[in-house]
Order: sequence, then structure tokens, then C-alpha cells
Amino acid sequence: MEEMRLQKFLAQAGVASRRKAEEYIEEGRVSINGEVVTQLGVKVNSKDRVTFDGKEVKLEEEKVYILLNKPIGYVTTAKDQFNRDSVLDLVKVKQRIVPVGRLDMYTSGALLLSNDGDFVYHITHPKHQIDKTYTVTVRGNVSKEELAILNKPMLIDGYMTSGAKAKIIKEDKDKNITRLAIVIHEGRNRQVRKMCEQIGKSVMALHRTKIGQIDVKDLKLGSWRYLTEKEIKSLL
Repeated sequence: MEEMRLQKFLAQAGVASRRKAEEYIEEGRVSINGEVVTQLGVKVNSKDRVTFDGKEVKLEEEKVYILLNKPIGYVTTAKDQFNRDSVLDLVKVKQRIVPVGRLDMYTSGALLLSNDGDFVYHITHPKHQIDKTYTVTVRGNVSKEELAILNKPMLIDGYMTSGAKAKIIKEDKDKNITRLAIVIHEGRNRQVRKMCEQIGKSVMALHRTKIGQIDVKDLKLGSWRYLTEKEIKSLL
């Protein structure tokens, strides 16, 4: 193993994303050769013994890349303080994997999981601008003016988002609902729901259909599969 920063090592080992690993280090949950490390920037090599919460962490040689069609009711965290069902309960592999980004408990659809820290970092960092496509069902009709607002940058939680790509898929005036397709690449916390709130619409259903050009139309809810080499390259 080549020498690398501790947070990168933890990410490569599938403990968490690089940014989350930095938080774990600062919280004093990581040790090198028996000594707790709280400073970022420390480097490790193959001679070092790294532990997280008292358990030894080793690099996985075989990298795995998984696509899950997440059902509603599952959280995208490895450990949940309320003991709710986790997406890791649905994907049983020998490798220690982590969700690539998040979907809230009440959102279904495409979710990637991997033990490749560099892959996780690439997919989740906004600068790489990987599109995420959602199908959104909202209460009421959506006017042209409201649709235009969805397509413009919005101030959400103090952050100005990039413009989205939103269009109407179907209107059902009898049921008083509208189905939209919304494409974003940032994926901030509950971003699509908050975008709809800004035009006065409550979200009745939210499903992520695609990440990049990879979709879940052929995967049943709760099912998963490995990404192909072509799909992995398309994301990178």
C-alpha cells in the first residue's frame, strides 16, 4: 500500500466518505498503532495498524460497485440511532460497503453503494456535476411560471443551487396532481422537496430514476445488481 492520508485510507477501506472520515478523525474515533489521532493530514502506510471505534480497518482489494432500487422506509446510513431499517440490510456482500450519497427515508429509487472511496468522493462531490433524475408527484397543477422557477437557481438553506431541469410529465386534473421530472446534480439535503416547497407544492411521492445514465427501470424495489464496467466508466 502506498502512503496516503488517513481520511483517504478510511474512505478506501469503505468506512465512510472522505468528508465523513474527517469528522470521525476529529471526534477521536480513529487510532494509528494504538494512539488516537485527531489531526487531519496524518499519513499511513502498509506497516501501520489503523482502528476505527476499536476495530481494525483494512483495505479491501476487490472493489465493488452496486446499484440498488431503494424502497421507501429504509435509511441510507450504516448505523441508525433509532434502529430503523438500513439499505445495508438489503445488500448482502462480503465487502464493507457504504451508500454513495443519500436518499431520505421516504424517497425511493436509484442508490449506489461501494467500497471504493475515490469513487464515492467523485460521485458525491458537486464539482463533478453528475445528474440525478427524479420523478416527483405533487399536489395541484404546476403553472408555466412555477415550472420556470424550478428551472432557475434557488436559495436553499443559505446555499444558492445551480439551475435544475424540470418538466411536466403528466397532469391529472381529476386527482389534482402533477407528475414532474426534475434533474439536479448537487443533491443537497432534501433538495427536490425544498424546491417544490418554494413553488407552494407538497410532494406526495419522490423516486430517483437515474444517476447519470444509469436507471433502475429493470430493477424491482429492494433489488440490486453490480454495475458493469461500462457504467462505472460512464460515471467517472
